[in-house]
Amino acid sequence: MTDSLFGPFRPGKPGPQDCSDGVAKGLASPNYSYIQKASNNDPAAPMPNPYSKPQCKPWYHSTAQIDSLRVNTSIIGNGIINITGAITSAGTITAPTFQGNINVQSWKGFDIKHPNKEGHRLRHICMEGPEAGVYIRGRCKGTTITCPSYWQGLIDPETISVNLTPIGAYQELFVESVEWGKRIQIRNNLSGPIDCFYTITAGRIDGEPLIVEYEGDTPAQYPGGSDQFSISGYDYDVRGQKKK
Repeated sequence: MTDSLFGPFRPGKPGPQDCSDGVAKGLASPNYSYIQKASNNDPAAPMPNPYSKPQCKPWYHSTAQIDSLRVNTSIIGNGIINITGAITSAGTITAPTFQGNINVQSWKGFDIKHPNKEGHRLRHICMEGPEAGVYIRGRCKGTTITCPSYWQGLIDPETISVNLTPIGAYQELFVESVEWGKRIQIRNNLSGPIDCFYTITAGRIDGEPLIVEYEGDTPAQYPGGSDQFSISGYDYDVRGQKKK
C-alpha cells in the first residue's frame, strides 16, 4: 500500500477487546432532541469493497424500551403516560384530572403496614356524613371544656354537639351551656365530681351547606357550587364532563 499524506502505512494488530460497561462522558446538552440510532448498513446493498458500501438513511429513536429509568430532575412533555404497573411517589403528584379505576364506590380510606402483626396490613374506611364536620375529643375532670382557638371562623357555633362518657362511677352529666362557641360548661346533677371523656363535633361554616340529595345522573349535575369539594371517583377519575 502506498504512503499517504500522513506518512507510510504500518500494519498493526488490534488491542484486546474491551466489553466493560463504561460511563457516558462529555458535555451535557440542553437541547430536547431525538436520540440518534447507531448506523445500520443495508445487507442487500452492493459492496464493491468494504470502504465504499453505501449507508442507509439515519434513524432516530421515536420509541424505546429500557428496564429502568432514573430521572434526576424532571419529566417534561405534552403526551400521555401509560403504565400497567404501580406508580410510587415520595412526593406530591398533581394533575387536573386522572383517568383510571380509582375508588369506584367513593369510599375514603387508608391502607398501612400493620403496627404489631408481622406480614399483615391494616385498612380503615372513613366515616361519612351529610356535612363537612370537625371534632375534638379528650378527658375532662372539671366543669369547663375549652374549644381550640382555631374553631373561631371555622365552625358554626349553632351546630356544636357534645357527647359525655362518665369514668369510674355513675354521673348524671349534662351540658349547661355553650358559650360563644368557645367553652362548654358541663354539670353533674348528683353534685359530685366530674370525670368523663368527651367528644365535641361541629359543622364548618367556611362554605355553603352540602346538598345531600339531588336529581342527576353524574356529579356534574350537582346543583350547588363544586369548588369546595373533591369528589372521590369523579374529580380523581374522569367519568363524565366536569361541571364548570
